[in-house]
Amino acid sequence: MTTVLECIDAGTAYLEKRGVEDARRNMQMLVAHHMKCTRMQLYLRFDEPLREEVLAPLRIDLKKRGERIPLQHLLGSVAFHKHDFKVDARALIPRPETEELVEWLIAHVNPAPTTILDLGCGTGVIGLSLAAAWPQAQVTLADVSPEALSLARENATTLGRENVSFCETSLFSSLTGRFDLIVANLPYVPEVDRTTLTPEVLHDPELALFSGTDGLDLIRLFCQQVKQFLQPGGIVAMEIGHDQGDITSELLRAGGLTEVQVMMDISGIARFPLAKLPHSSNATVTGATS
Repeated sequence: MTTVLECIDAGTAYLEKRGVEDARRNMQMLVAHHMKCTRMQLYLRFDEPLREEVLAPLRIDLKKRGERIPLQHLLGSVAFHKHDFKVDARALIPRPETEELVEWLIAHVNPAPTTILDLGCGTGVIGLSLAAAWPQAQVTLADVSPEALSLARENATTLGRENVSFCETSLFSSLTGRFDLIVANLPYVPEVDRTTLTPEVLHDPELALFSGTDGLDLIRLFCQQVKQFLQPGGIVAMEIGHDQGDITSELLRAGGLTEVQVMMDISGIARFPLAKLPHSSNATVTGATS
């Protein structure tokens, strides 16, 4: 009978032959998922024989991973800022950089905003994480995709978040009112980069990835329109592509915003533009590195 360690070794070799990066970790995650334990707990169970009722569905998922179906889709969830979120093909798989932005906002926006817009919410990880961190805030999760919104609603229900609402909208077209904080993780991949993306990334919805030849079509429109939806003193926080910091800063300034800066991610990439609508409230953003 196949042991846990033998299964991990064989599955790792299978995934390596199919070009899967970090193949051993992927296999460990799949085995742990089907054994209903953590990856670290596997180390104490290496010699344990695997029953067929575990092996049979594991073989199916291993084959799918070899076909480059994203690991997150097979596991069905991702951990993101203290919570587990359901993920599937309806929305973009949350990236670690996005978690950096959320954690930075929670630590540095002061006082806590009372009205928040998560534009292009996808799975809802940004808006729902902020809603949990700031339970007194009212958070609107907005997306052009009804499928993504349905997934965000499911995550809101699972997390028990009641201080949220949802809006199907193309950018600001169906939104009204003004917000203290608008966070936007819009599509920013240039169409010309399509052929360079991994098979895993291409399982994300095209609508959540691509935004014109240079990736900036939606960002341009956002920067032109966002001023109309900010409270005086309101803050904008964005996530953008690795080489889009300078032009996004120019677009935000042209859109009437001030205190524009681009915060680095943990890899030193200018990833997170921040800006403010002038004429004043008490809201401040501190500690950014531009």
